[in-house]
Amino acid sequence: MIYHGTRFTMKSGTTPEQLEYALEGLREQGRSIPAVVSFVVGRDYDSEYEWGAVFVLRDLAGYWEYLVHPAHLKTDRAGLPLVDKFMSFDITDDDDPELGARIAELHQRRYSGGRVRPPLP
Repeated sequence: MIYHGTRFTMKSGTTPEQLEYALEGLREQGRSIPAVVSFVVGRDYDSEYEWGAVFVLRDLAGYWEYLVHPAHLKTDRAGLPLVDKFMSFDITDDDDPELGARIAELHQRRYSGGRVRPPLP
């Protein structure tokens, strides 16, 4: 399993309606992306960030499905312009020493516009 998390703080001046729209976009990802096994979206306490989300994905194929799903892309377009600080992280119980590099490759492929499926493990 891969636990993909994000932590973020919104820009000053973000309205409550804009914030709720962004948070609801994250919740919609969890509800609508088939690869998401479970998820949580909410406040991030005891850190420099205000909000966070964690999406549980079974494997790299599911991670790729999550990254390129229209619900994820919609949230990025709507929410990222409102974000002041952002970080993402991945935690896994997979002992493959190459998994981190393979996850980074998926992100690179996504940002470079590639829409091919990743090789399965």
